[in-house]
Amino acid sequence: MHEIMTIEEVAAYIRVSERTVYDWAQKGELPGGKLGTTWRFKRDEIEKWVNDRLSQSSDKKPAAHATTSFVLTPERIVLLDHATKKEVLTQLVDLLAETPFVKNREDLLRGIFEREKLMSTGIGFGVGVPHVRINSVSDLVMAVAVCKTPIADYTSLDEAPVQIVCMLAARTDQHTKYIRTLSGISFRLKDALSREQIIASDDPSFIYKLLVETD
Repeated sequence: MHEIMTIEEVAAYIRVSERTVYDWAQKGELPGGKLGTTWRFKRDEIEKWVNDRLSQSSDKKPAAHATTSFVLTPERIVLLDHATKKEVLTQLVDLLAETPFVKNREDLLRGIFEREKLMSTGIGFGVGVPHVRINSVSDLVMAVAVCKTPIADYTSLDEAPVQIVCMLAARTDQHTKYIRTLSGISFRLKDALSREQIIASDDPSFIYKLLVETD
């Protein structure tokens, strides 16, 4: 047996999805480290982690926001100052392209900008939700930009300047999960206090909690 494991091997060993392994590792909940841009795990540490979890009580209820929290992580929240719409969208594409769920960065970039040509994704309330479903994305994934200065060239339905941009990419057959996540984020960001707190914050972890916490 290999002493060093990949995300795929860990997922098969503990019988969860590769997405779950990736997000647990990103959040520091699973012991592992990066070699360059690739996650690697020591087998003995993973075995100990599993044994520790199995020995604990299993009667805890799963968090109601678990699905949303796996779509987004604090590492995929970026704070920007002055930026154009193109710069913001490109940076969010780059963040998503670092995940194992985006197989082709150029395909995602092209899909996002083609979607914007059809109609701006500024939904109002200072929020933009660029989104796309393409074959080169293996699972639903999101990144967020918080712009301290409004994005001057990001057209919005209510003409309010966009400052919070949530980019969502999904596989072509993930229609229900895709729409549910879009609706959930849009609904949450209609709350004026949440938007104010997000824009004022310099802490991605705090912003993450505001976006995924249950009401």
